[in-house]
Amino acid sequence: MPFVNEKTYQRYLSEGREEEFHRLFEEGLERMELGREYPLLLREEVRLQNKFEVRSPINNSLVVGVFQRGDQSNVKEALRLAKESYREWSQSDWRERVELTVKVAEEMRRNKYLLAATITYENGKNRFESVAEVDETIDYFNYYAQLLEENRGYVRPMEGRTMRGEEGVSVMRPFGPWLIISPFNFPLAITATMTLGAVITGNTAVVKPSSDTPLSAYRLVDMMLRAGFPKGVVTYVTCPGEEVSKVLDHDLEVAGFAFTGSREVGHALLKRFIELRPRPAVLELGGKNPTVVTSKADMRKAVEGTFRGAFGFGGQKCSATSRVFVESPVYGEFIKQLKARVEKAVIGDPRKRETFLGPLINRSALDKFRRFVDQAQSDGGRILTGGRVREDKETYLVEPTVIVDLPYSSPLWKRELFVPILLVKEVKDLKEAVELANDVDYGLTAGIFSQDQEEVRYFFDHVQAGVVYANREVGSTTGAMPGVQPFGGWKDSGWTGRNAGGPYYLLSFLREQARTTYQ
Repeated sequence: MPFVNEKTYQRYLSEGREEEFHRLFEEGLERMELGREYPLLLREEVRLQNKFEVRSPINNSLVVGVFQRGDQSNVKEALRLAKESYREWSQSDWRERVELTVKVAEEMRRNKYLLAATITYENGKNRFESVAEVDETIDYFNYYAQLLEENRGYVRPMEGRTMRGEEGVSVMRPFGPWLIISPFNFPLAITATMTLGAVITGNTAVVKPSSDTPLSAYRLVDMMLRAGFPKGVVTYVTCPGEEVSKVLDHDLEVAGFAFTGSREVGHALLKRFIELRPRPAVLELGGKNPTVVTSKADMRKAVEGTFRGAFGFGGQKCSATSRVFVESPVYGEFIKQLKARVEKAVIGDPRKRETFLGPLINRSALDKFRRFVDQAQSDGGRILTGGRVREDKETYLVEPTVIVDLPYSSPLWKRELFVPILLVKEVKDLKEAVELANDVDYGLTAGIFSQDQEEVRYFFDHVQAGVVYANREVGSTTGAMPGVQPFGGWKDSGWTGRNAGGPYYLLSFLREQARTTYQ
């Protein structure tokens, strides 16, 4: 049966109920209880003496919540519970796991707008992006449940025989307790895909969210527990990243870990982790994602797709469009139209329906934006539009920025920036564009705009990326949906080669056991 995605806003829009969508989101904002304290979720709720506040990037006078400042002892306690729970959970019927997973999806659907409001307050996404992230999370739960059901729990009789009375079965089995380390930019969806990937396959999971956005992960784990996932199967610990690193470095009780974040941090964690003992890891480590615009492109689609791919959520996506290579015959017209489109973007409070671009996540990101703009100019680049910080001590608003004429010798062409800065370069032809597109260590997403199917085929055959798009107006390199575009990277962008939201992802959390009996 084909998988059906959630697609809330599109559904309301097609049914002429857009105002209802906005009303429901605003009710979600009103349901937010700002300033509440949230515990660790172990066998019981745990409150510690040391705590920290999370303030909203919308206005840093708003306290989203108060959270426990755990340490490695709390992580180890969570691991101990995960190990205890694993014994029984690993033997559970896959049908039970599917049933619980679907129950969580239903609970999320009932609380969709509270979850979306949580994301908006935590990381500054506008309402359309926040609701879309909740939809993506629901999709992960339903899609992985469908996958496990279609594969009958990954138990497969083997057809071959070497002798009479021989019966062989391939059984995919879990590893044990996993550490889940999730990022700020998709605090619900990415946390969910890694956590559920572990537990639906019979592993257990200790969830450590980003310290910028711990509330979305709290709500996720809380919903899973209330839906019936046993305590200890999934736990939640808030602590500094270095406390988790200490556990990964030394604790053999960790059967595997899943991490989404920067390449530098991910590689450092992985090296130390497998040096202690070879074990599985699921890593998604960013990108430097190119878009190619040929002379045969639909210019309207190319401009809109590039704008949305580059500046959705302020470029704070691993899939964000960061480089554009434009063929010479259309270069002038493309940058003219792109400049006009960028300058129409509404920047401000993401709680308002007209806002496209909300704040960056924190002061560090703001400083990084300033530094990269200055570097682009000192390296010889020219600001086509943007480049300024909106001076406001209570939030972190910046202008979406397009840089042209930047010499290719600048290191900015190959470094992931994670702020709303787009580099545009003129090229002579498609071959040159693809060569430049591949000339980075990353290989996450890539896009092309061309009405020529031969050009599209050449691009797909030669570009080095795990997720590729042609003529995607809603985001030239962004917007992968579970069950439609499996999301994951090549080269330094990934590790397993099995993409989230795709048919092979759950196998990253499983190992094969061949069982043979004789009559």
